Amino acid sequence: MESTGLSNHNSGQQQWLGITEPISFTGPAQYDIDKSNELDKYLQDAGLYENQEEAICREQVLGRLDQIVKNWVKTITRAKGFNEQLVQEANAKIFTFGSYRLGVHGPGADIDVLCVGPRHATRDEDFFGELHKMLSKMPEVTDLHPVPGAHVPVMGFKFNGVSMDLLYANLSLWVIPEDLDLSQESILQNADEQSVRSLNGCRVTNQILNLVPNIQKFRTTLRCMKLWAKRRGIYSNVAGFLGGINWALLVARICQLYPNALPNMLVSRFFRVYTQWRWPNPVMLCEIREGSLGLKIWDPRIHPKDKNHLMPIITPAYPCMNSSYNVSSSTLRIMTEEFQRGGEICEDMEAKKADWDTLFECYPFFEAHKNYLQIDISVENPDDLRNWKGWVNSRLRQLTLMIERDTHGMLQCHPHPGDFSNKSQPLHCSYFMGLQHKQGVPTKEGEQFDIRLTLAEFKHSVYMYIQRKHGMDIFVTHVKRRNLPAFVFPGGVRPNCPSKVTRVSKRRSELRTSGHGLAEKSQEGKVAVFGDNNDRKRKQAEDSVDTLRNSKSISREYPSGNRETGDQKSISEINPLLTATDTSSSKEVEKLGIESIMCGPYDAHQAFSEEPDELENDLEYRNKDKDFGGNMKNINLNSRYSESIVAAEPVFSQKENSSLTHIHSNERLEELESAELTPPLSSRNYTPVPQRKSIIRFATLGKAADKSS
Repeated sequence: MESTGLSNHNSGQQQWLGITEPISFTGPAQYDIDKSNELDKYLQDAGLYENQEEAICREQVLGRLDQIVKNWVKTITRAKGFNEQLVQEANAKIFTFGSYRLGVHGPGADIDVLCVGPRHATRDEDFFGELHKMLSKMPEVTDLHPVPGAHVPVMGFKFNGVSMDLLYANLSLWVIPEDLDLSQESILQNADEQSVRSLNGCRVTNQILNLVPNIQKFRTTLRCMKLWAKRRGIYSNVAGFLGGINWALLVARICQLYPNALPNMLVSRFFRVYTQWRWPNPVMLCEIREGSLGLKIWDPRIHPKDKNHLMPIITPAYPCMNSSYNVSSSTLRIMTEEFQRGGEICEDMEAKKADWDTLFECYPFFEAHKNYLQIDISVENPDDLRNWKGWVNSRLRQLTLMIERDTHGMLQCHPHPGDFSNKSQPLHCSYFMGLQHKQGVPTKEGEQFDIRLTLAEFKHSVYMYIQRKHGMDIFVTHVKRRNLPAFVFPGGVRPNCPSKVTRVSKRRSELRTSGHGLAEKSQEGKVAVFGDNNDRKRKQAEDSVDTLRNSKSISREYPSGNRETGDQKSISEINPLLTATDTSSSKEVEKLGIESIMCGPYDAHQAFSEEPDELENDLEYRNKDKDFGGNMKNINLNSRYSESIVAAEPVFSQKENSSLTHIHSNERLEELESAELTPPLSSRNYTPVPQRKSIIRFATLGKAADKSS
């Protein structure tokens, strides 16, 4: 059985969940009750709750699906020649997980479902074969889309209009009991890797619900944080931010640390804790158990590659893994800034200077930067667009890592988590990434960022798609803010004048007019301050990222005491200044509590390799052309090869007190004006348009060049 995580306070008067004693047991004041009621109403008005009719429909669909898989397993059992008794006993069960199981799904949301079958019901032949065939013949099933080659194989479809993602795990059991308990470690015995990954979703979800002190408060807070993350553009695992399970784990940890708090308090403490969190200290809901099956668990002391994880958020079910390995240096910086913004707004709310609308303001992505990369993809067949989009979207995180690697972290990326379509070109899709010089670092006269080879390498990796068909193309261009295509704006209309950009806190505004430092505006309109004596603190976001490279170690004392015995240490033991009942009365004392819960056995020093972990292990890419990455670094830009592949890619020039200003390329240049820019979406139809002279230059890129890449 998995550990419940329930621990006793030393005095025996309190019980709590998690690996440390809570920071505060304090309950709500009248203000918190009122603000929590306001929050609940805000979430309802935002349409986050489904109506009763839709809830009943989902239950009916799940009941119908359960009957279908039971019939399916009996059918294949009979077809495989088993005796009639085993046919009658043959069984399969479905389990929900994800947002539906956590109880935080909204109207129209997908349902994540796991089908568990017996040992003789195989994944490839029976699940993606016979079950797929059965579903395809049912009129109530539409949009059936199997993805057997995914990291976690899945079959997506709609059942009576309800979207479902169906996973499969076959256990080493001849008969699946109706009362099967997925929390039992023994169900992983002899399971293949795909089954372990598929089971992990259910096991983690169940553990989260077991490890929070109050499920309803957890659900309300999680709904709030998911809405906030989506509005601020940081809800996307694939883009290098955080997805649903990551936010659930972060919120669950706050619920453990403030067990008697209402949602309003939990939201405020969420920002307070994670603004001060010293990443890469891991967030954990319970001890990491090594288990008896020898499965790999997250532990940077044993596995060197785990040291490169920037924002580890550890799943609570065996085998414990880092659920947020996608996070990059750039996306960590962005999220840390957003945590700080959220905390400042919560403080303003307490002072009646802000409200929930302020917290949930949408991030003005297309006003926040002066420079963007526009990644356009195109296909010839409508049926190919979904597959090509899915593949390219999964690769965009690699582009962030490549740019960070090749510019030594000096060129920072801000990926937009969504895609954009131009209605006039239905077989095309665009993604965008904001670019800026690293904040907090003085710029040098004439400093340049040549990322032509980086983009060529990225395009080459994208073109390694095994299922790529004729007409599946990708184009990467540099776009100034003033030249962004109109279709990225609401209604396809470019605003006449920019609205207010991301909220700049009063504290940061004051930095521009106070102190002895030299204030320099960044590309986002924010401020990095440099003084002769370096007496000004950089933004906390930069501190968090810099800590990854500069810190040598953090206290190795395990927060729950002896790992072997599981003895718990309370915060009052770790830091005698803290007591369980009065920490919330002083933010300074509470800060000490936050510091205490970050003590652990894991070394925070990041042994950064030359190749980011994920780039190093990009098997689909490397197995196709193992030497490409090395060869690209030795290409002469005047060579024929560089003309055909990298001629169109940009070199960014950075000058003192200016934004990214130049693109250098080779002889084949076409000059573009600083008007609205719609990059060519098909090399076959590309005809240079005469434009006014501009500081931004692109080279002509022919059909043969893209195909050769």
